[in-house]
Amino acid sequence: MPGTNLTREEAQQRAKLLTVDSYEVELDLSGAQEGGTYPSVTTVRFQSAEAGAETFIDLVAPAVHEVVLNGKALDVAAVFQDSRIALANLAAGANELRVVADCAYTNTGEGLHRFVDPVDQQAYLYTQFEVPDARRVFASFEQPDLKATFQFTVTAPEGWTVISNSPTPQPKDRVWAFEPTPRISSYITALIVGPYHAVHSSYEGSDGQSVPLGIYCRPSLAEFLDADAIFDVTRQGFDWFQEKFAYDYPFAKYDQLFVPEFNAGAMENAGAVTIRDQYVFRSKVTDAAYEVRAETILHELAHMWFGDLVTMEWWNDLWLNESFATYTSIACQAYAEGSKWPHAWTTFANSMKTWAYRQDQLPSTHPIMADIRDLDDVLVNFDGITYAKGASVLKQLVAYVGMDEFFKGVQAYFKAHAFGNTRLSDLLGALEETSGRDLTAWSKAWLETAGINILRPELETDEQGVITSFAVRQEAPALPVGAKGEPVLRPHRIAVGFYSLDEKSGKLVRQQRVELDIAAAGLTDVPELAGLRRPDVVLLNDDDLSYAKVRLDEESLAFVTGHLGDFEASLPRALCWASAWDMTRDGELATRDYLALVLSGIGKESDIGVVQSLHRQVKLAVDLYADPAWREQGLATWTEATLEHLRAAEPGSDHQLAWARAFAATARTEGQLTYLSALLDGKAEIEGLVVDTELRWAFLERLVATGIADEPEIAAELKRDKTAAGERHAATARAARPTAEAKAAAWASVVESSDLPNAVQEAVIGGFVQTDQRELLAPYTAKYFAAVKEVWDTRSHEIAQQIAVGLYPSLLVSQATLGATDAWLASAEPNAALRRLVSESRSGIERALKAQAADAAAAA
Repeated sequence: MPGTNLTREEAQQRAKLLTVDSYEVELDLSGAQEGGTYPSVTTVRFQSAEAGAETFIDLVAPAVHEVVLNGKALDVAAVFQDSRIALANLAAGANELRVVADCAYTNTGEGLHRFVDPVDQQAYLYTQFEVPDARRVFASFEQPDLKATFQFTVTAPEGWTVISNSPTPQPKDRVWAFEPTPRISSYITALIVGPYHAVHSSYEGSDGQSVPLGIYCRPSLAEFLDADAIFDVTRQGFDWFQEKFAYDYPFAKYDQLFVPEFNAGAMENAGAVTIRDQYVFRSKVTDAAYEVRAETILHELAHMWFGDLVTMEWWNDLWLNESFATYTSIACQAYAEGSKWPHAWTTFANSMKTWAYRQDQLPSTHPIMADIRDLDDVLVNFDGITYAKGASVLKQLVAYVGMDEFFKGVQAYFKAHAFGNTRLSDLLGALEETSGRDLTAWSKAWLETAGINILRPELETDEQGVITSFAVRQEAPALPVGAKGEPVLRPHRIAVGFYSLDEKSGKLVRQQRVELDIAAAGLTDVPELAGLRRPDVVLLNDDDLSYAKVRLDEESLAFVTGHLGDFEASLPRALCWASAWDMTRDGELATRDYLALVLSGIGKESDIGVVQSLHRQVKLAVDLYADPAWREQGLATWTEATLEHLRAAEPGSDHQLAWARAFAATARTEGQLTYLSALLDGKAEIEGLVVDTELRWAFLERLVATGIADEPEIAAELKRDKTAAGERHAATARAARPTAEAKAAAWASVVESSDLPNAVQEAVIGGFVQTDQRELLAPYTAKYFAAVKEVWDTRSHEIAQQIAVGLYPSLLVSQATLGATDAWLASAEPNAALRRLVSESRSGIERALKAQAADAAAAA
């Protein structure tokens, strides 16, 4: 039985048989305020290549009332089962299908999500269809290569707004009749319905082009909506993408809708992008948060061309969809005239690439071009390979073929395939044409193999410090146990940077840069560097052109250890920080030495995104990678440092806010917690630090987790902040209480009940897992393995994945946890997706044990 799955072979057979012309979808959402189900009527017109053929259409619905094929009513009980409606005896040529069903509102962020705002008690709806969830709202041929036009007609409560892919019409008697869309895939159709607040503007192009722009959020967030800043980023994206793509924005308008309880960052629905409404900032955030939001906005805008205008044939090219949007969004931030974030590649190196390197060292690592056999495969493949490694490799491809040639190829690709479907070979063919480079070997090495290479410099100097020979050694470490494939050496396009300390400024300044191709071999000579004086630091992969772990030679490492914060430019600093973190995770650098390195350099780090990453990494390293016998000492050292930096930071600065959050995350002694409590109550103040709504919750959650505060303080804070965000914070705080009763209640609400909405469940899991509460969490290892398979089999994908990953006993780093995991993997017979997630979590325990041993050995 297929359940809700769909295999690649089934999709290919259906695509050979059918051409879909149009959908007419009528939804009656009059009862949305109450919830439950709603009537859905779908009329699909499609062509069949054969007479008498059989196929199926997808639908997930509590009830189906009518199925009429070419005027003939079918027996619903006979044809509808297992999320499919069987369609037999098709006519050759034109066919018409009508399906009448009751579909269900969800609280999982899949299909048509329904949320009630505690501020105004109004319901707010939005759809989320990627990967296979349009079928939860209307009957559809749910695969990306069966494009069609979509005409939505929606009945909604009085005073509500309905937004879709086509421009918003004037309603008549509460009925909103939209014009048909262009030919698009079902997963990028959308409906957003409710009494949303709106701000309107337009994008005016250079040739008289005018695109209506809209921004929407709930009225309870309207006072915080910085629409002008969002429009500015959007217009910058329009300018840059239209110039680079040489193809006008392909849809009639562009709306961006900030919606509640959204599972991802955003979704590229054609002309109606949905974005998580945490990006409407209620309290002060650092510039790093604005930069991440801008990247998300640009990422979704890039998808309007790459993904929506031209769409992958099947989900094995999901990586290209996401990688292209990631690469071009960051390139836009880095290169667009007037951008506020010209250092965007530093952020990419510091965040996206560390995600990629981590993912690529898990047993589930896979080639960028993954083998996607079915929907179960793709649902767990929105990972660090698909987004971050893919974008890293695209960045290298741009360096390899040249930026102008790359975008000329992209322009040809859009013109040739507009409103159609493609494979990777279509893009690579266009790039070969414009660049003159044969990309066959490149594609095979980079897209069809898994794993990371390590690059090390090998150099010799004479007595005067002049380089007599220079080479780059490339290694291909063994893939993780359980990973498929073999390690391979690859061709790399890299730069080598020479940095020396400038005595006047005290800064590490680049004196020499050479860009070259590294062969897919163990050793590549670089003769052009011979004869130069050895610098203080030799940095491979300068400018971060390639995707590889980089190691410093002994002399460079010794110099960087004392001067990491002294690099004049932010990107080489970020690359060295990333290398140190990577060495710590690999057990090559002891956790205590990583902490010392961070403490010696973080005070000079100007890039706030890097500072905040270092905060997270140090805390994670000391919690998981430190020798348990030294852990408390490490945490004490780190916490004292956070408080010192907080007090010393420039009043009102981003750094001050970041250090306040870092201190709140780790405060532990009686004196520190008393001070944190005084900051919350206003009895203590730090000049420039505004303890606003979000910071109050951060402080309170730590006080609750350490037993200083309890339910009365949580209830009082929730009374101050009677919002959806306040309810989520309260749920986190309650689950964080250091009592067996609080843990049991949190566990029961997530595992033994399925009532919690996605965002509240996520908040509870976040509170349940506390690094200082290992003893309280220990009994839940056995409970996790007893429950996780049934959870997976009975909950929706998003809800089940939150539980499977979030409640795995990751903090209980021990051989016993490995043993319990192995026993479960051997006996439980999980499906491939759940097996993958649990195996990835197991890998984290294994890595932590190795790092703890390395840290203990360093002490010895």
